[in-house]
Amino acid sequence: MYPGTAWFTLVKMELEAKIHARAGVGSEPRDIRDLLLAELEAWVIAAGQPQFRAKQLAQWLYGRRVESFDAMANLPFPFRQDLKLYFNLSPVPVAAVKRSVDGTVKLLLRLTDGREIESVIIPTPERTTLCISSQAGCAMKCAFCATARMGLERNLSAGEMVAQVITASRYLEAGQHLTNYVFMGMGEPLGNYPRLLRALTIMTAPWGMGISPRRITVSTVGLVPMIEKLMADTQVHLAVSLTATTNELRNRLAPINRRYPLEQLLECCRRLDLGRRRITFEYVMLAGVNDSPADAARLAKLMAPLRAKVNLLLFNPFPGAEFTPSSRQAVERFQAHLSKANLTATIRESRGQDIAAACGQLRVEHQGQAH
Repeated sequence: MYPGTAWFTLVKMELEAKIHARAGVGSEPRDIRDLLLAELEAWVIAAGQPQFRAKQLAQWLYGRRVESFDAMANLPFPFRQDLKLYFNLSPVPVAAVKRSVDGTVKLLLRLTDGREIESVIIPTPERTTLCISSQAGCAMKCAFCATARMGLERNLSAGEMVAQVITASRYLEAGQHLTNYVFMGMGEPLGNYPRLLRALTIMTAPWGMGISPRRITVSTVGLVPMIEKLMADTQVHLAVSLTATTNELRNRLAPINRRYPLEQLLECCRRLDLGRRRITFEYVMLAGVNDSPADAARLAKLMAPLRAKVNLLLFNPFPGAEFTPSSRQAVERFQAHLSKANLTATIRESRGQDIAAACGQLRVEHQGQAH
C-alpha cells in the first residue's frame, strides 16, 4: 500500500524544488524517522531511485541505528546529498546524564526546538527497561506527578520517540541490552495517539526495530476511547494508572476522572478482549491518602471481575509535592490484603532516588541550574 497520489505528487514537487535549488526552501527538513516504510518507498521512487533503496534506508536507520546520512555507505553519494536536503537525521543532544547507585540512568534530551524531555534506563537482574516520553510536559494535571506542573508544551513526533531508543542505547553498560520498553515517561501517550501509533509501528515492524509488541507497555491515566483504539490497533501491553478507589479521590488525584470516571474506565477494561494480555493497574502509594485497609478492600473489589495485575508504586517525592510516600509497613499490609483476595500484587521499588527520580524533576533541576 502506498500513500495517495496527491501525497506522492506533493513529495515529488517538493523534492524536485529542493534538489534543483540545492537549498531548504520552505519548512524545516522532516525527521526521516517519522516515515513508515510505504512513505519511504514513495519518496525514493519520487527521487528517481529504485524501490529497494527504502529498505536499505530502514536498515541503516533501525538495524544499524546510524545518525548520519554520510554513514550509509551503500547508498549513492548524490542520493545521500538529496536526503540531507529533504530530511533531518541528527543525534538528539543529551543535556544532562545522571547515574544512580542502583544502576538507573536518567537522560535529559534536548529537542530541535530547545524543549527538553527525559528518558530513563532501568536495569534489573532480569531485564533492562527504557522509559520513554511521549510529550514535552503533560496536560493531565495529576496531583502526584512532577511533569504535570509543566503543563503540555507539545506532542513529540514519532521520530522523537524512536530517537529515544537509539540515544539510550549509547548509554548502556558493556554487555547490557534493552529488553523492555515502557511509555511511562513525560506526557500522556494516548493524548498523542496518531504519533504514538506511528512510533509503535516503527518499533515493532520487521523493517523497523523488530521489537516484539509483548516487550512494550503503554501507560495511560485513563483515556477510555483511546484505550479501546490502542487495543484494537496494536498487540502491546496496557498499564492503567489508577491510584484511587473512589471517584471523589480520583477526581482530586487524576482530574481526567471527571471525564472518564472509575465505572466507565473499569467497564472498558472488562469488555476488552485482551486474550493473553493482562492489564496492569498502577497504584501510587500515598501516605494517609490511599493506603488504608479500606482502600485495599475497595481496590480488591474493583479488581475482582478482571484478570488484572496490580503494581504498587512507591511515591517519588519532588519539591513542592503535597504527598509523602506510604511507609513500608503500610505498603506490605496493602499488598497482603490484595493477595488474600487472590490478586497478583507486586511492590515496585523506587529506583534512582539519588538522581531526581520523579519524572520531570531532572528537567526542572537542570533548568534551575541554567538560570
